[in-house]
Amino acid sequence: MSGLEGVGTSGPGGAGELWVVPAAGARERADWRAVHNAIVPTAVLSEDEVRERAGRNRLEEAYLDGVAVGCSTVRPPDGETPAATVIARILPGHRRRGFGTVLYERGLAHARTLGGAGVETVVLASNEEGLRFARARGFTEVERYVLPGDTIPFVTLRLG
Repeated sequence: MSGLEGVGTSGPGGAGELWVVPAAGARERADWRAVHNAIVPTAVLSEDEVRERAGRNRLEEAYLDGVAVGCSTVRPPDGETPAATVIARILPGHRRRGFGTVLYERGLAHARTLGGAGVETVVLASNEEGLRFARARGFTEVERYVLPGDTIPFVTLRLG
């Protein structure tokens, strides 16, 4: 992996360092896609869809000891959503170790450079840990929506 940036977050007992890298290469995009699809199984993305998203959003992949453990998305404000959107995803086996906070804080710092009308996040309603994470950081629910053909809503939350 080239272009890795250590962010100084260690795993349990100080072993391992979390590295965050842009999802710019094929390997990183594949890892980003695998994490996204594991956490959001109702909106599985193809390789082409991830490549397209990487062209308009900031996508990052997080690695612990060379293993993908999380990913993030920062979407700039646009005509449909006037706020920047920050989404941090950590695989269940790696949660509650500070990795989500690292991705979230990196995304938030970038989102604040984009302007727009605040910051939002989006969490699948069945992801209770993700909703708790967002609420603990000051996000409040503003909308729920269901994609065509789905039954589980997405929850849009805005940073207060």
